[in-house]
Amino acid sequence: MSMSESESDPNPEPVGDSLARKRNDLAVIRTDLANERTLLAYLRTSLMMVGTGGTLIKFFGESRELLFAGYVAIGIGAVVLLAGCIRFLQTMRRVRLDHQ
Repeated sequence: MSMSESESDPNPEPVGDSLARKRNDLAVIRTDLANERTLLAYLRTSLMMVGTGGTLIKFFGESRELLFAGYVAIGIGAVVLLAGCIRFLQTMRRVRLDHQ
């Protein structure tokens, strides 16, 4: 004769607590995935800015204004990437601390 789960556990968790814990875990997973999508959006924007800057430098380097604009675009791309990484790490740390 096999014992059911409720018979083997002397202190079973109430169903409401278990459901609340699962919902909380799923919410944390959704937040992690949203955070990763946001990081990828920052990365995509950064690559676009660096690519635009490189194109301006490569093809329009004779013009001082466009050369300057190219270097500015590369700098902005680097700042966007740095901001995205910082935001990702801060959000990840905050979610982990709140979930404990």
